[in-house]
This record gives sequence, structure tokens and C-alpha cells, in this order.
Amino acid sequence: MEIRYLGWSAFKIIHEQTVVIIDPFDPDKVGLPWEKQSADIVCVTHNHFDHNYVEGVEGFGKLINSPGEYEAEGVNVFGILSFHDEKQGRERGFNTMYRLEMGGFCVAHLGDLGTKLTQDQVEDLGSVDVLIIPVGGKYTINYETAAEVVAQIEPALVIPCHYQVPGVKIEGIDPLEKFLEEMGETGELARKKLKLTSRSQLPDETEVVVLVKS
Repeated sequence: MEIRYLGWSAFKIIHEQTVVIIDPFDPDKVGLPWEKQSADIVCVTHNHFDHNYVEGVEGFGKLINSPGEYEAEGVNVFGILSFHDEKQGRERGFNTMYRLEMGGFCVAHLGDLGTKLTQDQVEDLGSVDVLIIPVGGKYTINYETAAEVVAQIEPALVIPCHYQVPGVKIEGIDPLEKFLEEMGETGELARKKLKLTSRSQLPDETEVVVLVKS
């Protein structure tokens, strides 16, 4: 299984010939470039411009944009209801977290999570190998709450997203460095992709993986 970062909160997950794209973004509104992608499955965590740019993806036969249980192309997808804010969705609406089972690994993408998880949500997410989590604050959990959510889930690997980088037009978002400092990481080992072929590659204790846009 291979995970590539497309920028902002967008990721491409590949296993053999199956491609999943999560949260494609509108490049004109976000301020980052977007290259047309091809996929079999597209998952959208919520219907905001920086997460629902499905016209930027071609060839997909399955679009998932709500809670529930799904299966397509040998991938099991579980959508779990959450909130985009700390007011049970009254401010920014609902958010769907996704648990994907593919290639013998479990990947969880939390979308624009706006609050800590409930015990039920932690149980629904289950055992997570790779956690993709927003860390920039303002419209999502901030770096401190993100670290608390990591402790709730206890994944093997954590990939941060939704943070400020040069070019992003969305203001008031914290940079990645604040989360790395909170987690006691340096981010010096940034890489273009995460490739997992064996569960023996997973660390015993949680590690942060910084992916650069590719």
C-alpha cells in the first residue's frame, strides 16, 4: 500500500491497481496547484470547497460522501459521523471520518474534525495503522487537540494535514511546526510517499510521518 499527499487534506491511497482519493480541493480557492487525478473511489468528508472538488478526479466508479459501510474494488470503507466544530455541527456542519481497510492495513482520515472524539467514535475507528489528522486549527482541531486525539486512537503512524503552507489562501491556520513540537518531532524526515508492504514495518510506538505534496 502506498500513500501520497496531494496537498491540504487530499490524499491518494494505492493498493495494487486500486486508487482511492480522499478530499480533493479546489485549487483556485485553496491556492495550491491541483493536477487532474484518476481514481476508482473518491471519499469526501464534507461538502466544502477545500474537500469536495470531485471534478478534479476522473474515472471513479464510486463516490462516498456520508456515514455508512461500503465496499468497492476490494476496499472496505466505514464512514463515521463527527462534527466540524465544537457545537455539534451547528456552526460548520457535519464531517465524516473514514476508516479504510485495504492491502492488509487500516487507514483513518479524520477530515475536518472539530472536536475530540467520543468513546463511541474511538471504538468505531478501531485499531488504526495510519492516522491522517488535521492540525492547523481555526476550522478544525488545533495542534494541541490533535495530539490528544492521537493519544485517543494510538495509531502506529500519524500523517498531519490541513496546516498553513506558502500559497494557501485560507488565513489563520497554524503551521505544521506547532504540531511537530507538541508531538516531540522535528519533521526532518519528510518524504514523498509512505509505502507499506509488511506489518513488520509498523513501529511499536506512535510515530509522525510528514509527507510533502507530490
